[in-house]
Amino acid sequence: MKHTYLKDVATLSYATEKCIGCGKCIEVCPHGVFHMDGGKAQIVQKDLCMECGACALNCPAKALDVSAGVGCAAAVIMGWFRGKEPVCGCGEDGGCC
Repeated sequence: MKHTYLKDVATLSYATEKCIGCGKCIEVCPHGVFHMDGGKAQIVQKDLCMECGACALNCPAKALDVSAGVGCAAAVIMGWFRGKEPVCGCGEDGGCC
């Protein structure tokens, strides 16, 4: 089961007209935010985005933009720094996704 973080707050933006259909975003997205339709990537559900930035960093056409380091991604990063499990409250157990 995929978890959403907070409704309508993900900073992910996508310019369909720039998409070249390479599928890199689908390959790297840990939450399955994208799927391919008609030779171009499409956003399945924006609220699944944990704002890690992998899609934008790997998009050769620069069709994606996201403010990496916010949302669940921030919880993961802070968990690493503190040497603890990430906690953002969006997981079933109160952990992270």
